[in-house]
Amino acid sequence: MTSKAKHLFSALALLAPGIAAAQDHSMHGMPASAPTPAPPQDHSMHDMGAPSPAPSAAPAPQDHSMHGMAEGSAAKAPAPRATQGSGTSLLPGAEGAMHGLHLAAGDWMVMAHGMLNLVATDQGGPRGDRMTFVESMAMLSATRAFDGGRVEFRAMGSLEPAMGQRGYPNLFATGETAHGRPLIDRQHPHDLFMELSGRVELDVARDTSVFLYGGPVAEPALGPSAFMHRRSARYLALSPIAHHWFDSTHITYSVVTAGVRGPLLQFEASAFKGREPDERRWNLDTPKLDSWSLRATLTPSPNWAVQVSHGRLESPEAGHAGADEQRTTASVHYARGGFSAMLAAAAKRRVPGDTLTAFSGEANWDLGAHHSLFGRIENVANDELFPDHADPLHDRKFRVTRFEGGYAYRVPLGDAELALGGSLAAYAKPRALDTTYGRAPVSATLFARLSLGN
Repeated sequence: MTSKAKHLFSALALLAPGIAAAQDHSMHGMPASAPTPAPPQDHSMHDMGAPSPAPSAAPAPQDHSMHGMAEGSAAKAPAPRATQGSGTSLLPGAEGAMHGLHLAAGDWMVMAHGMLNLVATDQGGPRGDRMTFVESMAMLSATRAFDGGRVEFRAMGSLEPAMGQRGYPNLFATGETAHGRPLIDRQHPHDLFMELSGRVELDVARDTSVFLYGGPVAEPALGPSAFMHRRSARYLALSPIAHHWFDSTHITYSVVTAGVRGPLLQFEASAFKGREPDERRWNLDTPKLDSWSLRATLTPSPNWAVQVSHGRLESPEAGHAGADEQRTTASVHYARGGFSAMLAAAAKRRVPGDTLTAFSGEANWDLGAHHSLFGRIENVANDELFPDHADPLHDRKFRVTRFEGGYAYRVPLGDAELALGGSLAAYAKPRALDTTYGRAPVSATLFARLSLGN
């Protein structure tokens, strides 16, 4: 671990008592009849489902989404201020905790969740491509409460490496390599090991806790919750073209995060490996702690979550060997009823090099028990579209906007859900790209998504 990372963790440890006192004091003015805010940890594991119940009036060190409660009683309870996203990120409590399949094993609560998504996409224009592929994800968590705290272990994996190192076509997406060449207009597959982590949390005051999270594969405190774990992006089958600005660190080989969580604020500091996963998607990469990040998250109500984060990544991209990156992100998440949305901005500055910015907005609206509308707008400044040094457009920065909207028909299947739908995407770009990408490319995507635990 670098000396900077050590200083960051030391500073966070010194701040914990003061934060705990401030957060506890903020609750003194609440009326006695008001429900006690959510406990320091929800551990609802990533995705979304019914709202988690609030804890009882007496302070309780552990909630863990109240897995054993019937859905009817859970629905009557107020939503917590926040629910767990990917890694240690937070989402609005109104998004709800993931249902999953639950099994009590002694003092442990085990929860399973999974997703298979059959996707057919036709990316338009001369650089576009067609492909039918399967996205997949399986998650398993085990949690246990003890006097004054709780412990959790998580494992998450994917069979997406089977689609090949080049992944699937995704117009204007860049990042990582395949067979030694930069991936352009394609999205790389996820690794077999998406997460192998643990978390220990200790209550230090009323509604305030400190935690330590990490593992050989985990997610540092940088950026919003990963796109596949946000309800606002639930039925968007393709990854964002701004993925490498906001949440590309959601699979990181070696992470250590220390944090303080109160009823309104969460502060975190991480040490992690800056280099993104290599092309060998079936194995574990060599661990290393050479990068750091800081993140603060505000959850003023069950409807809102606001995060700001900054990190220094050592040589994250194989295609830019020797160039470090300073990455800054900010996002606002909103959820109410069947509506969920996110607005976000990010800047990544290569050291040495230019600063590239990106903006993203996405939303999902469940119109009822069966119908959902969703969409995403992204604006990205990208200088990686022409990797050939002999190309006159090499290293030129182009700002591209992608507009995507779609519909999904949902079929509840007990503890599972089948969603059938599709989307269309159009692009705004400089005229200099017309020869390469066509004047007005349009992309179409169809999907059939089967999820366990909703």
